[in-house]
Parts: sequence; C-alpha cells; structure tokens
Amino acid sequence: MTTLTSRIEQSALGQGFGGPGGTVTFVDGDDHDTITWADLHADATSMAAAMQARGVRLGDNIAILGPTTRPLVTAIEATWLCGACLVMLPLPMRMGSIDGFISQTRDRMSAADISMLLIDGQFSEFIAPVEGDPPFVSFDEVLPADASARFPKSAYVRPDIDPDDVAVLQFTSGSTSHPKGVMLPHRQICANLDGAIVAADIRPDDVVVSWLPLYHDMGLIGLLTIPLITGISLVVGAPQDFLAKPVRWMQWISDYRGTLTAGPNFSWVLATRALRRAEDLDLSQMRIALSGAEPVDPESFRHFLDEATRFGLPPECLFPAFGMAEVCIAGVFPPQGSGMRTDVIDGRVLEHEHFAASVEPGSPNARELAILGRAIPGLQIRIIDPATRVECREREVGELLIRGTSVTTGYYNRPDATAELIVDGWLHTGDLAYMINGEMVMCGRIKDVIIIGGRNIYPQDIEKVVGRVEGVRAGNVIAFGQDGRNSKQHVVVVAETRLEDAEDLSHLRTLISHEVQAEIGVPAREVRLVAPATIPKTSSGKLQRSACRSMYDSGELDLRAPQQQTV
Repeated sequence: MTTLTSRIEQSALGQGFGGPGGTVTFVDGDDHDTITWADLHADATSMAAAMQARGVRLGDNIAILGPTTRPLVTAIEATWLCGACLVMLPLPMRMGSIDGFISQTRDRMSAADISMLLIDGQFSEFIAPVEGDPPFVSFDEVLPADASARFPKSAYVRPDIDPDDVAVLQFTSGSTSHPKGVMLPHRQICANLDGAIVAADIRPDDVVVSWLPLYHDMGLIGLLTIPLITGISLVVGAPQDFLAKPVRWMQWISDYRGTLTAGPNFSWVLATRALRRAEDLDLSQMRIALSGAEPVDPESFRHFLDEATRFGLPPECLFPAFGMAEVCIAGVFPPQGSGMRTDVIDGRVLEHEHFAASVEPGSPNARELAILGRAIPGLQIRIIDPATRVECREREVGELLIRGTSVTTGYYNRPDATAELIVDGWLHTGDLAYMINGEMVMCGRIKDVIIIGGRNIYPQDIEKVVGRVEGVRAGNVIAFGQDGRNSKQHVVVVAETRLEDAEDLSHLRTLISHEVQAEIGVPAREVRLVAPATIPKTSSGKLQRSACRSMYDSGELDLRAPQQQTV
C-alpha cells in the first residue's frame, strides 16, 4: 500500500507492522492521556466527516495551527482521511515576535493556496481572519468535546486517493533561504518511512518518545507518522514542555520504557544539563537516540552519553544521522547498534584543500566529525565537486547529491527553484560532505562557508569556540563572512549574552576575538553582542545565518550597548 490513508486504516484495525494494542500517549507537562490508535482513528474519521461537510475535498491544501495536543494529532489524521494535503504552520519561537508570527503565517497560507485553516482555539486571540484569508475553523467546531454532538463516522466518504497525490506540503526551515513548500506525495513518504524502518531496525515492540514540533519534518513524518502507520506505541509531548523542563524528556523515556527518540544537537545539550541534577531514571531500554536536523557535534553527544550512562543508557544506542525535508525526512542512517563513530581529520587540510586527511586524535588542528552511515534503502547518494561536477574520490569534500524513491517532486509553485534543486534526477542538497569506506560524513552548508585567505572556514567551528566563552549563551551564536574591500571576507560574530555592564561587554568582546584567533587562526573582525532571545532562528530552532546577516546589514540587531569594531 502506497498511501498514508490506507496505512493508517490498516494500523487502526491492528493489522499494521506493530500489530494490535499499540497506543498513543499525550503527555501534558507531568500529566498524560493514553488511547489506542483505533480510538484516535475513530475521532479522526468523525472529524474528517465534519470537514467534508464544510467543503473539504480531495486535493485541497489544509493548514493546521496549534500546539501539540490530542486534537491537533487527530486533525492531522483527519486531513489525510479527506484526501487533502497537510500544511503544518509553525508556532512562534518567542511570544515577543507575535507580529512577525502573524505575518509569516499569512504569507505561508497565501503561498500554499490554503482552502481552510484548522486552528486551536487558544490561538484565536492572536490571529483572527481578515479579508482574503481562508475560512478559520477551530478544532472544537469539527470535533466537539461532547461526543454526542460529533458527526457520525458513517457520514465520512472515503475519497479515491492516488499515491502520487501530495500528502504534505512541508515548508523548509529557511536556515539559509526563505522557506519553500516541499511537495511530498503519499508514495514518496511511504517509501521513505519503509526505508527508515528497515535501516533503523524498528521493531513491533518499540516505543517512540517525542517532544519535537509537529510542524517540523522530523517530528511530523519521522516520529509521529511511523507509529501512526505501523501501530507501534508513541509517547508525544509539546516542545514548550520540554524546553521549560528538559529533564521531562528523559523522564518520559524512563516512565514509558521508551526505546526510540530523536532530537537536534541543542536538545542533547539541554538534556545533558538536566541529567546532572536528575535522579531515579532508567534509560536502559533505549535502542536509538537519534541526533539530526542540524550538524551533529560529537563532543556534545559524548557529554550526553557521559551523564546518561549512570542511568543505564547503552552507548551503542547513539545514532547520528542525516535527513532533510526534500527526501521526506530520512536520508543517511548508521548501522543500528553501532553507536557514535567519528572521523578525526586535519582541519587545515580540509579548509585549504577540500580533503579530509585522517590524523590522530589530539593532533594539531584536529577536527572530529560524526560518521553518519549509508543511504537508507531506496536512496542513492554521491559527492561531486561543485565547480567541475565531477564525482569526488574518497575523502574529497564536495556537494551531496541524492536520488531515489523518496525524493520530492519539487517546490510548490516554484519551477525555477525546482529546476535548481533537481538536475538529471539528482537532488542537489547544498551540503558539503565526503565518503569513507562507503559511509558519509557531513561538513556543513555550501552557502555558509566563510572564505578567508584561501581557507574554507565552517561557521559552526567558530560558533562552537565562542559558545564556550563564559558570558555567552551557548547555542545562541552565529558567525558569517562579510565582504570588505576588494570583496575579501572577514569574520563577523553575533552572540547573545545576559551581561549589560559596558565594561563587562567590552571585556567579553575582547575575549571572544582572542579565542577565535587562538582556536580558528583568523580574527573575529567584528563582534556584536545582542540581548537574549534575539538571534534569528527557524521554527525548529536552527540558526538562521542569512537572516542574521541581513539584520546586521540593516542595523536591526538588538545590540547590548554601543559597540566598536573588534580587530
């Protein structure tokens, strides 16, 4: 079966990969609500009937806006039961940016030709319909709390869904550009999830635990949809509950005997800090702790392991991986049970010669990168020289290309961007990587590389150094290259700090510049210190370097105090 709808129906009948008895548990802070997938399907069928009565038809684009709750997940399934295309709208990262959130929400609805917005009632006070908007329908209107007031399931009319119909319009994170709508048909999503299930050796008795936002591809397609179409059990919480109290993530894994979870690099850092103060946890049943969605930092992941092993976490469960919206979610996975494996290379050779020369750990200029594994079943990868388009040899760094059964059909209403993305059947990722022994290692994004004196400097290396400086908010640092005289680039560092005293700020700028010079070998020509929670990030928490550069250029950075250039 190659549609999500047919897979969901099979799972609800207890005939999925996970068999009967699978449950979904909605955790709300420290409370929870557990139901079967069959219960959820019954609610979704009633909601789908109500949506059809309001005019939703096969092929409509339906937007959903709300926090992670049982009604939201029900609305996701109901949208697919209607044969409609799902467009998940991101929530505001910070409530102080509510005006920007409203503007971006309307921009996305317009770009996606939305027929209806399903909205959680608590957001109605932030965004109300105006002329030109699609109809706004609250969850309660199509799934009343009073079961007797709901549409009967018998009123639902199952549409004839084609595997090539678009199931998800997933907006990209916008970490290097304006978000674009990635078209993901049923066929591609099913192929990707089937490949991920095989590559990760997912089992019928696995229990998935997730706090990831459902408007992000890893949360929606990876950790929600696999349980939804297979019937394996899921424990799902809201990002704000995790961020408010990061130990909850580990507590949920312990309480519900979680075996599989995932998060971006920053979340493992937060979990590490939380574990230092935790007690009475049992993480011994974990099989897969996936790190993805942003570059994997081996040092951070290792620190997490150091703290988690005292609670029984098996070292072999660490699972650094690569994925992206343009292949649905899963791209490159390591062998399950192999743990974190790394490649230690000469950073200077990498920067000057685009070659990953192996060196001993602790060597001068040594840089450690995570080995991410091989393409999942159904996908092929190769590395090419971006200038010559010639395929790279082992350890030569070039652009990652992907082709196969789960590659997107393109960007919605963007034939120009689609033509640049997919050339001769190969998806051009814009990522720099290399191969060793048939496995892939990721270096960074082509657009983010800073070129100084013939060196290709990766901004994450600078950001990591600056993030360790006392007074800087780790994970809230952006480095980028700025063109100067004769088009030569210099390094600009933007870092968040809670410091306010002018003398303290001056000392911190000097310290940052010194550390960058000492560790990276180039000066941070300009250091801009900004207030907490002001560095631009995507809806999934990724740093937005291009947006930060634009704010720098336009003078929009929220500087802590008048700041002088640092040389």
